[in-house]
Amino acid sequence: MAYSDYQLGIYLEGALGRSPDLPMSYAELERQGSAAMDPAVLGYVAGGAGDETTQTANAAAFEHYGLLPRMLVGASQRDLSVELVGLRLPSPLLLAPVGVLGVVAEDGDLQTARAAAATGVPMIASTLSDAPLEQVRQEQGGTPGLFQLYPPADRELAEHLVHRAEAAGYSAIVITLDTWVNGWRPRDLQRGYLPMLQGRCLANYLTDSRFQALLAEQGGSGPEAVVRLWASLFGNPWMTWDDLAWFRSMTSLPILLKGICAPDDAKRAIDGGMDGIVCSNHGGRQANGGIPAIDLLEGVVEAAGAAPVVFDSGVRSGVDVVKALGLGATAVAIGRPHVHGLAIAGQRGVEHVVRSLLAEADLTMAVDGYRDIAALRGAIRRV
Repeated sequence: MAYSDYQLGIYLEGALGRSPDLPMSYAELERQGSAAMDPAVLGYVAGGAGDETTQTANAAAFEHYGLLPRMLVGASQRDLSVELVGLRLPSPLLLAPVGVLGVVAEDGDLQTARAAAATGVPMIASTLSDAPLEQVRQEQGGTPGLFQLYPPADRELAEHLVHRAEAAGYSAIVITLDTWVNGWRPRDLQRGYLPMLQGRCLANYLTDSRFQALLAEQGGSGPEAVVRLWASLFGNPWMTWDDLAWFRSMTSLPILLKGICAPDDAKRAIDGGMDGIVCSNHGGRQANGGIPAIDLLEGVVEAAGAAPVVFDSGVRSGVDVVKALGLGATAVAIGRPHVHGLAIAGQRGVEHVVRSLLAEADLTMAVDGYRDIAALRGAIRRV
């Protein structure tokens, strides 16, 4: 079945007098998703660093790229499958790690994992989760999953989390580099809102024996002690390139470094034993005043050589997915779109967003004459 069949199904339902009850455009998805969230949660999800110039530029920069149409090439059948760190995936789409799914919707982490299982689109499970990583992985069923690590200041705790991810059946580790300290986020600051300081999204810590041992060492066990310990451990300000050897020693699973935007950094990561790159500026949430991530993708891809490059930041449509693939990305991760879907309709909302993005990407390739992702390479023009 082609991903474009999702569109046909909607039209067939329309012929029977049934129109979609979920948004078909990103603007409407964002509007409805925003209305469904508590204002503080919405600020955390939708907000960016500073005056959000970089966040806005991330999405707007896609407008500067266009796909060259090719006709009469027989693109009636498209193959959107990709290979990523030893995985053969039916599509190039991934669900980016989001640390507040559990406050966006009840059982949000698990509902998102079930959507991953239903669609075959892997979820990159966040360290910050309202459900333990083992349970999140279980709900993903036969769809592969990746685990995202915020390296804590305590190395033994980091190793515990990675080993738990191995045992749970995750296929790769994604280490986020750009969040060893929280960026300046005015929306969250205005409300004084950081859900982790309210005890949310800490399930992976609370279920970890190393964290519990550290908690006992500090002589506390109540909510305040938990939050205080987490705050003291979150982020690792001492990380340097010398830590690549430590990263590599923790696991035999493939490791991707997330937050790489400079070609020199990409090359150094691969030369240092990492298996892939996530080209991302955290959607503009961590630092303002940066360069749109999509403008940096080609340089990162070239520097990474044969290693895979996953792209995120600013992706809002299936066309954006196609453009990122054409600029060399191996796979594309979406963040805010699937969170809005979760807020509107839980698992069903996430599935709808995923299927809509894949249908639009598939139809764009069909109309413009591209049978597979390899054919897209070099087909993107700066406009």
